[in-house]
Amino acid sequence: MLAKVQSSAVIGVDGLPVEVEVDIAYGLPAFSTVGLPEGAVRESKDRVKAAIKNCGYDFPNRRITVNLAPADVKKEGTGYDLPIALGILAASGILNSKVLDRYGVIGELSLDGGVRPARGVLPMALAAREAGLTGILVPLANAREAAVVEHIRVIGIETLHQAVDFLTGNKDIEPTRIDVAAIFRNDAQYEVDFNEVKGQEHVKRALEIAAAGGHNVLMTGPPGSGKTMLAKRLPTILPDLEFDEALETTKIYSVMGMLTGRAPLLTTRPFRSPHHTISDAGLIGGGQMPRPGEVSMAHNGVLFLDESPEFRKNVLEVLRQPMEEGGVTIARAALSVNFPARFILVTAMNPCPCGYLGDVKHNCTCTPQQIQRYESRMSGPLLDRIDLHLEVPAVRFKDMSNVAEGEPSAAIKKRVDRARAVQKERFQRRKKIYCNAQMGPKDLKKYCILDQTSQNLAEKAMERLGLSARSYHRILKLSRTIADLDNAEAINASHVGEAIQYRRLSSRDRR
Repeated sequence: MLAKVQSSAVIGVDGLPVEVEVDIAYGLPAFSTVGLPEGAVRESKDRVKAAIKNCGYDFPNRRITVNLAPADVKKEGTGYDLPIALGILAASGILNSKVLDRYGVIGELSLDGGVRPARGVLPMALAAREAGLTGILVPLANAREAAVVEHIRVIGIETLHQAVDFLTGNKDIEPTRIDVAAIFRNDAQYEVDFNEVKGQEHVKRALEIAAAGGHNVLMTGPPGSGKTMLAKRLPTILPDLEFDEALETTKIYSVMGMLTGRAPLLTTRPFRSPHHTISDAGLIGGGQMPRPGEVSMAHNGVLFLDESPEFRKNVLEVLRQPMEEGGVTIARAALSVNFPARFILVTAMNPCPCGYLGDVKHNCTCTPQQIQRYESRMSGPLLDRIDLHLEVPAVRFKDMSNVAEGEPSAAIKKRVDRARAVQKERFQRRKKIYCNAQMGPKDLKKYCILDQTSQNLAEKAMERLGLSARSYHRILKLSRTIADLDNAEAINASHVGEAIQYRRLSSRDRR
């Protein structure tokens, strides 16, 4: 007898409908799984057999063939355990296969029949809704995550026996529902604030510009000057996540298995700070079955690279594509996967290997050759893609001992929100542009028109600082953002002058 169960696979960060076909035929007892299953899927036969028996059902002593269609897509993970078990029970006549046609099924089985959580339930629930299914059976631990998807019944299952009772009509299970608006109200809060930062007012101003226009930042300063502290507070002044952005980012964390039942939806901008020993695949994504990397985990948020010269050079260079395109394409022989990766890059470095070059209180022990080698680890093309180059000096005792609090993140965020609202109106007809940093050449010609005084100032900066064409375009984008913060329609010389000062401190220019 043949039975079919609807399930799903994850390709990249998107769900792909998978039909689990189970055929029970006469012949010598055997259990074979076809349809490009990887190791964990092939091992499911032992978990399924034990779970069915331990739940009190008869396991058919016949030839069982399981096909995972489409058969040309590799299947991985343990989420096929539950659909295979239900397929066997349906083929045995215990379940009505027509009922199964209306529900998607996902879940790993334990040997006693318990249903364990699986990765990627959110994109699978989205795929089930797009396939027109009535509902989806998921592990109870993943139910709130799947319930983020509207217009589909999400049934949380704890055991195989419970799933059978529900599908046979012996037990009614109330669908899981969540209040998305309440989640945003209660969970969209940060634990840090800019009012905790003492001094560094010029750096705060630069980070406000970075948040307003989505610009990348390089901070150079001695140890203890507050570079990491400042970077961690950048998400607190970024615009609030919209639901579509939150859903897009949550899908990535769902695929990585980093969601909890308590927080089924990310409501704050992610902040990722990978260690400098990370590999290029860990940063950009990869693997035999490609997984998202740190750049995708930072999607719609901030990627912070502390002590950036300590990262391997090949690791830093792979950042070029996501910085330019807002996404990552990983090609394999069998498939090509696209991961979203639209983030603000914040890098931090010391002025030299010992960290005290130019510090009046400490002597630098580095030779010119050591300093040159250290700075050269950040290549010119990568530095060109960073809009703001900031010098972060050591904090003065006067600022540290000041008991008065600085400007809070909420006040800064109001100005950033106003500037982003202007940009949203400006780019409302452009699908892939959300802020000034993403403008292309045509947009620069249209929205970054300079008067004669501003042009003369920019020309002198190009000549004296030896800036590239890309650096010039970065200055135009920064000028546009500064003008938006000033609520000015036209860019004037003061906006261009402030933008230029954020380029003259680049490591490449000092060399």
